[in-house]
Amino acid sequence: MTPAATPAAVVCGIGGSLPETVVSNDDLAAELDTSDEWIRVRTGIAQRHVIKPGEATSDLAVAAGRRALDSARAQDGTADDAIDLVVLATSTPDHPCPATAPLVAQRLGLGGVAAFDVSAVCTGFVYALATAASMLTAGTARRALVIGADTFSTILDPGDRTTRAIFGDGAGAVVLRAGDAAEPGALLGFDLGSDGAGAEMITVRAGGSRQRSTGQPAPDGDQWFSMEGRPVFTEAVLNMSKSAQELIDRVGWTAEGPDRVVAHQANVRILRAVGDQLGLDEQQIVVNLDRVGNTVAGSIPLALVDALASGGLRPGHRVLLTGFGGGLTWGSTALVWPELATAPHPVHV
Repeated sequence: MTPAATPAAVVCGIGGSLPETVVSNDDLAAELDTSDEWIRVRTGIAQRHVIKPGEATSDLAVAAGRRALDSARAQDGTADDAIDLVVLATSTPDHPCPATAPLVAQRLGLGGVAAFDVSAVCTGFVYALATAASMLTAGTARRALVIGADTFSTILDPGDRTTRAIFGDGAGAVVLRAGDAAEPGALLGFDLGSDGAGAEMITVRAGGSRQRSTGQPAPDGDQWFSMEGRPVFTEAVLNMSKSAQELIDRVGWTAEGPDRVVAHQANVRILRAVGDQLGLDEQQIVVNLDRVGNTVAGSIPLALVDALASGGLRPGHRVLLTGFGGGLTWGSTALVWPELATAPHPVHV
């Protein structure tokens, strides 16, 4: 008797999107008390992309989603109307209400499908993958478009040299289909966690019900994103390393390890520290933040697209994805990279 297949969500398409406007470190130094050397040494970032006035998160999400759909169609003939679920990971929606995902679905010609946002900041894409995968394996959906998109340039203090040096705007997306865990591209498991005791480390204090219910104007500066750099660094390394190792053990990669780790692109020192904790060589850690900065929920899928375009990620590679973000939240997943019809480089909206 043939053993029963184990249901899994399988990656069958990928795409990315970056705004046209590029802001270099020298551009920032012309405005703020900083320098190219100061930024590169502390973060590893040389430039970032930012949206133009009037653009929004949905614009990037639609562009990335379209390229992922095109990739899936080229791969296995997937028609757009086969998609019955859209999950958008973002912490910078177009509006506080409603969610942005239904608009993205409508603009992609997918109106009528289930569509909703997931908010887990820089862990958002992993959380969105886990949510979509659960719905696929449960039979609630058959094919899903999962997007990570953020425009953090809209919530940064214009005078804060630290946050403006770190963050950029961008989006990445994958198409998932219901399949079998033995297939290349199958998401083999998840490790997810959170710690609300650290909520104040990464936050925008104003604009939510906590501040609005006071009936008082928000203190000056509370409308901008803030982050406690040193504690976040420590927590990011600790939790991504722990989550990644637990998943490596669970999927049985303990002996050979992953070929590539695609971690949230927060800071090059964090990426190196995670690699050290996992006992990996530098070439096993995918890095693209030097060119795009920290794109929050777009970070991991954009790094995947970039690695594909550069040839650093190939079919058959054991790939581990891991993220850490506000909440605090963290999470990991793993897959054997499939043969995809296209490896599109992120292009402008």
